[in-house]
Amino acid sequence: MSNENQHIPSGYKPSPLGIIPKDWEVKRLGEVCNFLRNNTLSRKQLNDTNGKVQNIHYGDILVKYPSILNACTESIPYVNQEDYKDTLTDFIEDGDVIMADTAEDETVGKACEITNVDSKQILAGLHTMLIRPQKGLFASSFLGYHINSNSYRKQLTALMQGIKVCSLGKQVIANTFLLLPPLSEQKRICDLLSLWDTTIEKQTALIEKLTLRKRGLMQQLLTGKKRLKGFSGEWGYHKIQDHFTEIRDKNDGKGHIPMTISAKVGLVSQTHKFDRIVAGNSLDKYTLLHKGDFAYNKGNSNLYEMGCIYRLKEESAVVPFVYICFRVVDDTCCEFYQQFFINHGLDKQLKQIITSGARGDGLLNVNSEDFMALKIPYPPIKEQQAIASILNNADKEIELAKEKLLHLQKQKRGLMQVLLSGKKRVK
Repeated sequence: MSNENQHIPSGYKPSPLGIIPKDWEVKRLGEVCNFLRNNTLSRKQLNDTNGKVQNIHYGDILVKYPSILNACTESIPYVNQEDYKDTLTDFIEDGDVIMADTAEDETVGKACEITNVDSKQILAGLHTMLIRPQKGLFASSFLGYHINSNSYRKQLTALMQGIKVCSLGKQVIANTFLLLPPLSEQKRICDLLSLWDTTIEKQTALIEKLTLRKRGLMQQLLTGKKRLKGFSGEWGYHKIQDHFTEIRDKNDGKGHIPMTISAKVGLVSQTHKFDRIVAGNSLDKYTLLHKGDFAYNKGNSNLYEMGCIYRLKEESAVVPFVYICFRVVDDTCCEFYQQFFINHGLDKQLKQIITSGARGDGLLNVNSEDFMALKIPYPPIKEQQAIASILNNADKEIELAKEKLLHLQKQKRGLMQVLLSGKKRVK
């Protein structure tokens, strides 16, 4: 017996995918699956409301759909009536797998197994591969889990082509290896992973419920429509400049500081430190902000996003011509106004003072004098604090629910790794 074989546990054997149980098989995907035809319909040729034929777009596979796509419960776009033709495309059946063959990163190859098609007419769309397994070889949902598992995706890393856009070809995928446990074990594996999926779905629904509840609280409490017990009387309405001062400090350009650079919306924190040159600008062109300061993205091409105001979580720096920065100067409750700004409380006023094309470069803009003169509600300080406390607690509840979701997702990934590689058997 060779040294290599001495390390193989009893009941296991070597394979192209590593050490696997003796009663598992390894087959190339092209041996046990057939490729069917997809279409090249663009997102513009789809809609979310009505139609006779539905179409699965590769972008939805990459960012939206789970490994097992339930055609009865998931939202699948429709083909616009004027864009549908009886072309050479195949309708999807239960058990088919749709793989995204193109992506901007290494998510290329992400796939969904389709279930509960019933009488629906569904097509595989742009930049996808429609893969149909041979009957009787795979339990329902097994391929969807397996193709998205680490044991399978490791094969794809060396096969991806492209620099800015990654892609995979049919012949390449046809030559990848699939694991085939006995059907009874496949079913037990899928049953267990399905339990985790159900728990994850419930936790996701809870997060949505908590988020909607918090949104309702914001609409009621931050506008004075609903008053907390013990508070009455009219709220005052003051200018921003009555309680905040604009920050115009400039960095001297010396040393290393944590930086925050502008993105399409708001601030994008960087965990590493930048030197004197950041995105083509020297540091002395940046405004230094303290933790707790506010920054408003004053230049944007999207009118809705003009309401984005952020409170800094750490000492940072921003580009002054992109942001209006301001800091509280009295005993105003910053947490109250952080919640107020998140609720887009200034949108209506901003839209009144913004004129399209004011800068001549397609960007909407607000000057700092107009911004600082905008009116904000000013409840008594104790009421500000009480409202902020309720909304902050709602945020914490949402954050805890999200942490639990991440934990469940991590647990599922761990289960997939051991169950779909045969390292752990399901009895």
